[in-house]
Amino acid sequence: MPTLTKTPWFGGISLLLAAALPLGAQAQDAEARGLEIATEADARDTGWGDSVVDLTMILRNKNGDESIREMRSRALEVADDGDKSMIIFDQPRDVRGTALLTYSHKTGDDDQWLYLPALKRVKRIASSNKSGPFMGSEFAYEDLSSQEIEKYTYKYLRDETLDGEQVFVIERYPTDENSGYTKQIVWMDQAEYRPRKIEFYDRKNSHLKTLTLHEYQEYLDDYWRPGRMEMVNHQTGKSTTLKFENYAFQEGLDDRDFDQSALKRAR
Repeated sequence: MPTLTKTPWFGGISLLLAAALPLGAQAQDAEARGLEIATEADARDTGWGDSVVDLTMILRNKNGDESIREMRSRALEVADDGDKSMIIFDQPRDVRGTALLTYSHKTGDDDQWLYLPALKRVKRIASSNKSGPFMGSEFAYEDLSSQEIEKYTYKYLRDETLDGEQVFVIERYPTDENSGYTKQIVWMDQAEYRPRKIEFYDRKNSHLKTLTLHEYQEYLDDYWRPGRMEMVNHQTGKSTTLKFENYAFQEGLDDRDFDQSALKRAR
């Protein structure tokens, strides 16, 4: 594992050294740097415990027609594994009580269950279906899992400026053969290691979607969360906006709030 550092190692000397390296060594160097950036970002978002937030989901078709859904989300940090999370729909009436429970894992398949109140049953989401759209949105089921380091391999591409900020640009490649993506390109700010933009490439390696993250705020003097996410599907012309309000942390949630029976109680 590369040594963590809070400051990027770039500059004239580094560039000269990189130019002198054989291509194989440069590739290894880029992989190590990409992993280092991802590891630092993960380390900066550890220790928040649990959280709750209210969400508004705005779905748009290619003609710009909108439909709006109101949701709640809660999450639990899990030691030595991925996070647990639950999303509960409150509005409109036809989806009220629908809930998605996710157990993310560092290695192996994530576990996801969808509760459908009209059928009064819990449906397990098969790993082979994780690339499918979540409730008609442009977010896939796999997009809603916590983004653990072990889910990807990495490669550092470059530094650049995005919206006036210095950012790292890295590629990450899903290790799960059931992923709907061949790669993702991530723009991450160098000041706080927050993702600012992610491009998703489908199984044909075509640019499928772009996610942008906006209106970050800091909580507990340590943890940054976006106030808005925009996911655009370049192949269908559809888009989804997620707006976040009323973040709260360390609310005393535990595993009982994230078991399968909690899906039916989450009204």
